[in-house]
Amino acid sequence: MDLESVTEELYGLRPDRFTAARNARAAEARKAGDRALAEAVRSLRRPTLAAWVSNLLVRERPAEARSLAALGDGLRRAHRELDGERLRELSRKQHAVVAALARQARQLAADAGQPVGDDVQHEVEATLHAVLADPAAAGEWASGRLVRPLSAPVGFGAALTEAPLPEGGRGAGGRERSAERAAAPAQRPRGTGARRTGGRSAREGTVGGGEAEAEGKREREKRAAEERERAERERREQELREELRRAEEEAGAREEERERAAADRDRAEEALREAASRVDALAADLAEAERARRTADEEVRTARRRFQGAERAAREARRRARDAAARAGRRGSPP
Repeated sequence: MDLESVTEELYGLRPDRFTAARNARAAEARKAGDRALAEAVRSLRRPTLAAWVSNLLVRERPAEARSLAALGDGLRRAHRELDGERLRELSRKQHAVVAALARQARQLAADAGQPVGDDVQHEVEATLHAVLADPAAAGEWASGRLVRPLSAPVGFGAALTEAPLPEGGRGAGGRERSAERAAAPAQRPRGTGARRTGGRSAREGTVGGGEAEAEGKREREKRAAEERERAERERREQELREELRRAEEEAGAREEERERAAADRDRAEEALREAASRVDALAADLAEAERARRTADEEVRTARRRFQGAERAAREARRRARDAAARAGRRGSPP
């Protein structure tokens, strides 16, 4: 038994079976005399339900896991290269893939005897988005040993959906058409009519330019407001994620304390069972010794009775010998 094999085994178990199995493996290592392994096994933390479901997905669907990692590589590359078209294409794909994988994970959990709800599925989706955004998170998930679900960095999803437009795209075409419209008056034929309408055209151009400037200002203000709203939404989401992370850490710490207390209890109960076993053995020895003592007492009493009987017989024999000697002496003496 080694730490790698034990870790692989434990993180493949349902969370409700993790602690008992971990404590059993730690006890086995301790009985085998490997205290370092026992402590290392005992320090393994039980995964949350969402982390276990995420682990289950990567363990049971390795091909899909590799495909998701490849999609994440493509998204990050497009994001670095500011390839807006490719980024939007992969972004649409990632939402469909993440949703499908999260549903698969939920079904795998149900098949394993542990149905989960929508909240756990959402946490699995957040983990998969983190895998797409962060190669370190992807490597952590690929190990199949998450302890808690992952969270994507703030702003990554926004960057995918609000990517800059590539040159030659709709934005460039818009700029070209605006330039053409701006150049059109200069291409009109020069003449009397043009001179007569010159003042009016200038006034109309001034009015039109003012309206365009106002429209541009409104558009900029709208975009600025949307950007502020998006930033505020991301800030609130980040606060909520941070609050969730702190709550999960607190819950994890309490769970670790409970598991340590359970391990201490298990060790105390094991020591109690061993002491009780020794007491039982000593009690059995004591009972056997008591039986031997009683047998010895009986044998002593029996021996004493035999001794007393032999002693009485000897006294009687000596008395008869004396009487016989006395009679013989009387017969042999003269009258």
